[in-house]
Amino acid sequence: MLTDQELINELDGLKRFAIKLCKNEADAEDLLQSTVTKALAHRNSFQSGSKQFSWLSRIMFNDFVTSYKRKTRFESQYDPEEQMANLAIEPDQEIQTLMTEVNEAMNHLSSEHREIIMLVSVYGMSYDEVAEQLNIPVGTVRSRLSRAREQLQIRIDQLHQLSASQHMAERGVRAPERVIH
Repeated sequence: MLTDQELINELDGLKRFAIKLCKNEADAEDLLQSTVTKALAHRNSFQSGSKQFSWLSRIMFNDFVTSYKRKTRFESQYDPEEQMANLAIEPDQEIQTLMTEVNEAMNHLSSEHREIIMLVSVYGMSYDEVAEQLNIPVGTVRSRLSRAREQLQIRIDQLHQLSASQHMAERGVRAPERVIH
């Protein structure tokens, strides 16, 4: 029968063997755990006088082969995550245009307003976190953010009007004149 101490004495060698089989640390840890579990469950079949490492490494190797066969039989041979990571999906034209407008409008804001919008909207910081970082009261964060959003919206609206005017000019269409009654 295999004793706990004999099993503990072989763990370092078994871990090295598992890493050679699996080629990565995480899978090797799983294989080692599985081997120890099976060895403890079948410790009575270990014959005294046999080499512990040989017996344990045979369990590990058989477990590795069985897992490998199961994996190749029931799982895809290709890891879709790698292929999915290589796929680039471009945003549609409307989103690209909107992002361009927002970036351009952001460039026209004061640095104070640009900073507050970036901290809250892009980095997702809470008002309390922003107040702490900028060393200002939370009320000031709220009012600056409100003014910054207002200025951003005004600038985006101006860009829309300018874009519409340019589009009409390119097509040779004149904007209707204002009639004052």
